[in-house]
Amino acid sequence: MSLSRAGLVELVQKTLGKDTTKVAAERAVNAVIQALKTGIKKSGRVQLIGFGTFKVVTRKARTGVNPKTGEKIKIKASKTVRFIPGSDLRKGL
Repeated sequence: MSLSRAGLVELVQKTLGKDTTKVAAERAVNAVIQALKTGIKKSGRVQLIGFGTFKVVTRKARTGVNPKTGEKIKIKASKTVRFIPGSDLRKGL
């Protein structure tokens, strides 16, 4: 099952109760996402106890293969964000 941003907004609205509007739920979701982005950019790591940790990792430069031509290509080093689930989340899986 995949959950889109709109689906997440609906879940947040449902969780907060019938008095919560869709607009308020969307603002809450957007605020959390923005806070995560800001925290990751600022410190390189955001830990939500019981849920998990988002952290910036550096991927090394490597050699890849173009699937169309089979030609070897060089892939530059890059940064990406990894998510490591917390123990409470792992137990629930």
